[in-house]
Amino acid sequence: MTISPDKVAELCCKAAELRLNIVTMMGADKVHHFGGSLSAADIVTALYFYKMRYDPHNPDWPERDRFLMSKGHSVPAQYAALAMLGVFPLEELATLKQLGSRLQGHPAMHLTPGLEGCTGALGEGLSYANGMALAARIRGLSYNVYCLLGDGELQEGQVWEAAMTSARHCLCNLVAIIDRNGLKAMDETKCGKLLDPLDERWTSFGWAAREIDGHDMAAICDALDWAGDQAQQPAVIIANTVKGKGVSFLEGQPQFHNAPLNEEQFTCARGEIETALATTEGK
Repeated sequence: MTISPDKVAELCCKAAELRLNIVTMMGADKVHHFGGSLSAADIVTALYFYKMRYDPHNPDWPERDRFLMSKGHSVPAQYAALAMLGVFPLEELATLKQLGSRLQGHPAMHLTPGLEGCTGALGEGLSYANGMALAARIRGLSYNVYCLLGDGELQEGQVWEAAMTSARHCLCNLVAIIDRNGLKAMDETKCGKLLDPLDERWTSFGWAAREIDGHDMAAICDALDWAGDQAQQPAVIIANTVKGKGVSFLEGQPQFHNAPLNEEQFTCARGEIETALATTEGK
């Protein structure tokens, strides 16, 4: 399937709106996961507003496609998408991480409609996704499962145990997406276990692999379509991204993995994203 330029432009607007909602809900002088939430924004937008079969009025629909945010600290990006779809009110985003809120700092599926798992203990998400994909086969359902992982998370051994299981059971209804922003909480991902060449590592585990620019909306959509065409094996999309994408002074800065913005920084961040949104809307 070839995505039209008009659809790409529409999705770029949605991604800018999603980024604005992420920063706005986090606010000033509060510690939040800005970096990874912003780097994943384009991927999350493409999933919810282009690829996934999803009914926001019935988030428990058995035939829905499933999206699991394995790197659970980036769940604000998913909250923004769900609110924009109308799963819960946009106004509720302002309650992020407040006592008693349904929108906690890591996913709480028992509280929040639209979430598929309680993630955030890094490395576990692909195992969850395997179970969901196998359940579709057992129950005779046709849904797909999309699992977003961080590149630092790949240093967890459980990811690779899960990857072997996915290939062993030929889970062609499973797509893993790597938010490869090159940074962990305090330093570069490569300072840990070396996993390159990452595409060859995944193919050696029995997956179809494709590497893309994770901020090129047309490339993301094309890769998601490619992944859906895999009939014999699971697919992984390695999306090269920039941590903090969309806010110049956050981009590529590990100190904003989980940190506050002061009032001036918050105002500046919102201003940059609002300018980007106005630009995309004008195209």
